[in-house]
Amino acid sequence: MRRPVVQKALWGAAVLVLVTGCSPGDTGRDPRTAPPAPVSSSPSASSSPSASPSPSAAGRVSVAGTLVEGLKSPWGLARLPGGDLLVSSRDERTITRIDGRTGAKTSLGEVPGVVPGGEGGLLGLAVRDGWVYAYLTAASDNRIVRMRYGGGAGDRLGPLEPVLTGIPKGFVHNGGRIAFGPDGMLYAGTGETGRTGLAQDRSSLGGKILRMTPEGGPAPGNPFPGSVVYSYGHRNVQGLAWDPEGRLWAAEFGQNTWDELNLVEPGRDYGWPVVEGKAGRAGFVDPVAQWPTAEASPSGIAYARGAIWMAGLRGERLWRIPVSGAERSGEPEAFLKGGYGRLRTVLAAGGDRLWLVTSETDTRGTPGPGDDRILRLEVR
Repeated sequence: MRRPVVQKALWGAAVLVLVTGCSPGDTGRDPRTAPPAPVSSSPSASSSPSASPSPSAAGRVSVAGTLVEGLKSPWGLARLPGGDLLVSSRDERTITRIDGRTGAKTSLGEVPGVVPGGEGGLLGLAVRDGWVYAYLTAASDNRIVRMRYGGGAGDRLGPLEPVLTGIPKGFVHNGGRIAFGPDGMLYAGTGETGRTGLAQDRSSLGGKILRMTPEGGPAPGNPFPGSVVYSYGHRNVQGLAWDPEGRLWAAEFGQNTWDELNLVEPGRDYGWPVVEGKAGRAGFVDPVAQWPTAEASPSGIAYARGAIWMAGLRGERLWRIPVSGAERSGEPEAFLKGGYGRLRTVLAAGGDRLWLVTSETDTRGTPGPGDDRILRLEVR
């Protein structure tokens, strides 16, 4: 768990002392009645920063507008055919449809069986072939479920159907990101729930990236026969994205030293808890990039215009990590630094556009008027 931090309350006179799990909020961020200039840069994050390069001419990002405001503890985001969005509320246990042009909200109802607490609740979402998939915290475990959804504005979610159960749960480190890969298989990032030994235990689903069929069985070609485990040695994976060549990238929280962006290969060991960050030790995969935890605490990631874009919670910034093939092709650059608070989820919207979800109402932020929101971003 991360060290305790103290936050200023923006809209009251009290001072709150928060003992946090793995993604504490910034300390002393000034109140926001309107966001500051949308683009800013930060030092290189491949190691401890020592210089402050300007953002490169290619791959800059700007906020084109706000799609919707007033979301409560938003976490997962999925795009429907046609361009509308589904967003989950971690603590309210609901899924809401957002019109992708107007921002109009339509509640699809509460997902049964969700037991919020700490970093658990209704987390990641994915959409496939008329099903809405959700990663959620139940009474006994974390699990992946699915519900039929017709996709019309007036449609409701169908009955819940379990896909994969038995993922370890905890007050912290529940993972929660799910996404369908270009191979049609469902991937999930899980956490080790604070029990570090689970990450190296290949019989456990905690501290892993999982790969399964849409029905929840082990996917063909998985590295360990009869298992949904795809990679292991992870602390808390909340970001999954693929580049155009089908390579899988994942972001995960470190403890007190290094957060990581990893290129994920089947059957490989990513080190936790033996190593954190780049170690150069045989048998473990080093991250492609790493950050001090105060500058990142990464959640969602997306690929667009030659780079991985990574949302930072404690870091309150959007990182751009340029990649070429399986390698990083330049230094990471930070945008939107401190302008919109904690950033939870980033989703590719096609072409040069991204959706970005803020996370100020997750009990660790300092929410202001309008929080939380989904922002429209343009990459140029």
